[in-house]
Amino acid sequence: MATIDDIRRVVALDHGLASLSTLRADGHVQATVVNAGVVDHPATGRPVVAFVGRPGTAKLDHLRARPHATLLWRAGWAWVAVEGDAELIGPDDPSPTCAEADLPALLRRIHASAGIGGDEDWSEFDRTVAAERRAAVLVTPLRIYVNP
Repeated sequence: MATIDDIRRVVALDHGLASLSTLRADGHVQATVVNAGVVDHPATGRPVVAFVGRPGTAKLDHLRARPHATLLWRAGWAWVAVEGDAELIGPDDPSPTCAEADLPALLRRIHASAGIGGDEDWSEFDRTVAAERRAAVLVTPLRIYVNP
């Protein structure tokens, strides 16, 4: 049986680069690429997969209307996929699970969990994501499947 640890293993192989699939209003799949990793949910403490999204993108519009997503990480022939329910937390998506003051730290944890960057200037990162009104997207895994 696949687990969160399988996700962490494959995320580490290629900077968390993942395909994200969401559903359009007409029921067709929309796919895009994101950097995603594993973080603990701010309210439950349970591991979720997460990425940082920019407002005005189709992926966030789709997830607001139909909050279900599939993410697929791949490195060589190793891959892992997660299907689950999505939750958005950000300036345009306030949430009772995360105080507004805690959002910058959550966005930093998500960014770092995908293995992006290294010596980040977190002050500049915080300013940029705040100015761009970026949101945390948390996907609670309902199904995980893997090809070692």
